[in-house]
Amino acid sequence: MNFDIEMHRVTVKYGEVEALRNVSLKLLHGKLYGLLGRNGAGKTTLLSLLGSFLEPTVGTVRIGGMEVFDNEKVMPWVTFVYDSGNRDEHETVKGMLEAAERYRPTFDREYANYLVKRFQLPLDQPMKLLSKGQQAAARVTVGLANRSPITILDEAYLGMDAPTRETFYQELLEDHSRNPRTVILSTHHVSEVEHLFEEVVILHQGSILLQESMDQVLECGAMVTGDAQAVDEFTAGMQVLHTERLGGTKRAMVYGKLSENQLLEAGRRGIEIGSVSLQHLFIHLTEEGNADGVRKDLS
Repeated sequence: MNFDIEMHRVTVKYGEVEALRNVSLKLLHGKLYGLLGRNGAGKTTLLSLLGSFLEPTVGTVRIGGMEVFDNEKVMPWVTFVYDSGNRDEHETVKGMLEAAERYRPTFDREYANYLVKRFQLPLDQPMKLLSKGQQAAARVTVGLANRSPITILDEAYLGMDAPTRETFYQELLEDHSRNPRTVILSTHHVSEVEHLFEEVVILHQGSILLQESMDQVLECGAMVTGDAQAVDEFTAGMQVLHTERLGGTKRAMVYGKLSENQLLEAGRRGIEIGSVSLQHLFIHLTEEGNADGVRKDLS
């Protein structure tokens, strides 16, 4: 079966509020995608469409060419892991694993048992008695062990401490290499997980700001450092996302791939060109005023 994801001109409204606006998106099967956006950008709404929790107000959402919402043929192949609270959840970790084994055709019990030990999870305690970090680890265990062709992880690490998050990232990367599937990871811990992403989607105010491979995104950002006047002259006409100044020295973050001639010109002017992390690019691309320049550049 083809598990490519396609969204075409999708709009989702809650009353008069548009959570998503005219979103078109294609995600090819087998990649590990990062979904980024500030609070309220529409990330959870977009993921809820793929998880069949929502029907679009306008547009189509398809997996393998089939409409997603309320489709019994599609949904066994999609796992959606999110922070559900679990305050009233009486199910034990063991019970969650048994349910997943019954209903998920690709569930791997041996791998699930391995993850239970890796995360040191108590099998017989109800979820509501576990710490928030243990609850998150239990949900992630089920999500990874399901090995669903479409695996959605919406802030799945919430409550985990730093060592547990690192274990989660390691397991996600290693198991994805062994058992490729489409993984969509929505996160605010960008600096911790950017090494995982093959492709990045940035949502901004309900619309797609950009969708590029990780390499292409990073190639489009540069930090220009040098004498303030030289930096100003060099960056004239470029899209400058952010500037900092200390005495006569200035740093400017620019968006757009620099040509060989521009790099040579920087050297002649005594200007240093440095790389920019995905986190810093994301922060400044989604600041007020900057996003319009990115959309214009993409059009």
